[in-house]
Amino acid sequence: MILKLKGGKVYDPANGVDGEVRDIFVQAGRIIEAPREDARIAQEFDCSGMIVMAGAIDMHTHIGGGKVNIARAMLTEDHRHAVDHHGHHHAAPSTLETGRRYAEMGYTACFEPALLPINARQAHLEMGDTPIIDKGGYAMLGSDDFFLRMLAAKEDQKAINDYVAWTLHAAQCIGIKVVNPGGISAFKFNQRKLDLDEEHAYYRLTPRQILKSLAQAVHDLGVPHPLHVHCSNLGIPGNVDTTLGTMQAAEGLPVHLTHIQFHSYGTEGDKKFSSGAARIAESVNRMKNVSVDVGQIMFGQTVTASGDSMAQYRNSGLANPRKSVIMDIECDAGCGVVPFRYRDQNFVNALQWAIGLETFLLIDDPWRVFLTTDHPNGAPFTSYPHLIKLLMNRSYREQAFESLNPEAKAMSTLKSITREYSMYEIATMTRAAPAKLLGLRDRGLLGVGAVADIVVYRNENDPEAMFGKPACVFKDGDLVARDGKIVKEKWGNTHVVKPEFDRGIEKSLRKYFERFHTMTLENFKIADDEMREIGNGARLCEHVTRHRAA
Repeated sequence: MILKLKGGKVYDPANGVDGEVRDIFVQAGRIIEAPREDARIAQEFDCSGMIVMAGAIDMHTHIGGGKVNIARAMLTEDHRHAVDHHGHHHAAPSTLETGRRYAEMGYTACFEPALLPINARQAHLEMGDTPIIDKGGYAMLGSDDFFLRMLAAKEDQKAINDYVAWTLHAAQCIGIKVVNPGGISAFKFNQRKLDLDEEHAYYRLTPRQILKSLAQAVHDLGVPHPLHVHCSNLGIPGNVDTTLGTMQAAEGLPVHLTHIQFHSYGTEGDKKFSSGAARIAESVNRMKNVSVDVGQIMFGQTVTASGDSMAQYRNSGLANPRKSVIMDIECDAGCGVVPFRYRDQNFVNALQWAIGLETFLLIDDPWRVFLTTDHPNGAPFTSYPHLIKLLMNRSYREQAFESLNPEAKAMSTLKSITREYSMYEIATMTRAAPAKLLGLRDRGLLGVGAVADIVVYRNENDPEAMFGKPACVFKDGDLVARDGKIVKEKWGNTHVVKPEFDRGIEKSLRKYFERFHTMTLENFKIADDEMREIGNGARLCEHVTRHRAA
């Protein structure tokens, strides 16, 4: 059976295609060469005058795990009343609603950025219950006791590499994330901050040492996605210096700094809070080993859900509604869930909004800056179409800017930035670039052999309307959404990497588990057949590491 998408205006940055009118043919879930003229076309969609892109990829969105479940449970009022002028949505939607809402907007793959290995089975069960979209997770390391013991004992890098690779296998993940390096652990020793070169009270290690060791391990193992870094000092005025220091701490190794808006604050002005976006953008433009996602805030009600228990404890007094959960998980990490409402007349919130947009617009390369709201921390993912409009339409952005808190406007250079993102750049930062960063060689593009994750948009003057309600969304060649409504449900795939390692690491791990953990080593590990069962029979997609690819 051959499907034909006829005459659409194609944007496919991975193949250098910038708005060319082309036909696309699909068979057995993949894009194929144009068949012979006498070939039978089973179904044809006339895409004349419409825009065609690969399925969008959200490379940082909290959609599974303990913190997400806590957010869902504590925000009962959100599920009853979450309505705003962009439509009906929840700050912490259910698994079913998450998959459906993403697919309705043209997203076909989403990645959970803080999957705690000891809680991996529960996180995968939640993501496995999320329909349509592909999923994957980044395993959280850097505050886990086993790793900190290894680093404090000065074990060699090869042993640390083996532990990192073992964790990727055991937790069935596609990347490694470090959250406030060492800080989650330090919080349990009554430390309330841990800057880049400040020592952990017990292990006598610094975040710089932790970052360098994990970045080296990810690089040595050939994992495509660089170390995913949630920097120290999230949300603190003056943290721009910590963030710039973190870039330098990688010593040229590839790193990805996440939700960088929350780490780009200076101390200028009467309120000692200012934008560091220009300094961040200048460094990213210069340092080709660094990529970032923004973590844009949008005004309205949301919930912040993070593994950074140190930061969330500090923020709990700002909760709206006034409730929060700060917890520890098996002494390996923690999490904090704090509801929050961002307001355009609040000085700090308004400036945060401007800082995020400044970052998007001042970083030159759309292959190294990614569209995220750190869902749900900056805003629910359903705000993406509105965010895209702000990036593509300068006059609309300026109108929004004029409504902000006057003192915040005076502290921002946003109005002087004339750049507008092009359709090609939007396709890059939401499709081709995240696929490349994650090592998804057959997604995020529309070339022959690619998985047929395809979105067809009406070419409207309003980007928010266009990206909010695609005409057609195809997942693995199946039509799953039409005019913003789900027409077919299916189960997406789970993406993993499995670098090689010395199995001898399990000898010391088994002893550690027997002494300190409430589960056995074998119960910790998730087998491939379990993953297929968890994912409702969905395929487990193993992506090659650089070494295996060679």
